[in-house]
Amino acid sequence: MSEGADGREFRDEDWYGEELGAARFTDCTFTDVDLTEASTSGAMFEGCRFAGCRLNSSVHRATAFVACEFVRTSFFDATLEGCKMSGSVFVDCTMRPMTVTGGQWGGVVVRGAKLARLDLTGVDLREADLSLSDLSESVLRDCRLDGAHLRDTDLGGADLRGASLDRVDLSAARLRRTRLDLPGAVLLAELHGADVDVSP
Repeated sequence: MSEGADGREFRDEDWYGEELGAARFTDCTFTDVDLTEASTSGAMFEGCRFAGCRLNSSVHRATAFVACEFVRTSFFDATLEGCKMSGSVFVDCTMRPMTVTGGQWGGVVVRGAKLARLDLTGVDLREADLSLSDLSESVLRDCRLDGAHLRDTDLGGADLRGASLDRVDLSAARLRRTRLDLPGAVLLAELHGADVDVSP
């Protein structure tokens, strides 16, 4: 399957350690497929559904998972370098520990996920729905969080310094010892009704 496929269904297959390279999969369904230690580089998965799959210790570089659905899928110890996850939905997935380096995660839906202590530095999370998720002690430095949904998101001890927060309601999140830079602190204060004067 190194060349990819269009509209196919894969069930109970063993792809352990497969090198998929720049394969292209469109509108495919993967059910209970073992992708442990598999690798991709410049691959494209568009409109695909992964259910009960194992991507443990897999490595993906500059790979796109666009408008995909992941259900009960494990990313335990997976590596995602510069990947595009735009518009994808994650339901009951294992997403930690995981190594994420940059990438575009705009519009992803990751509700109620355990993402504590993940380093997501510089990831583009614009319009992402992170409601009810546990992002405590996570690193979100320099992330683009514009328009992200953070309703009841646990950001206790998280580092948001340098993150862009336009159209973000920080007051809807749970903040304890959350690290903010001056613009973030001003935004939070204004959300609570303060009239902030930052003039010298």
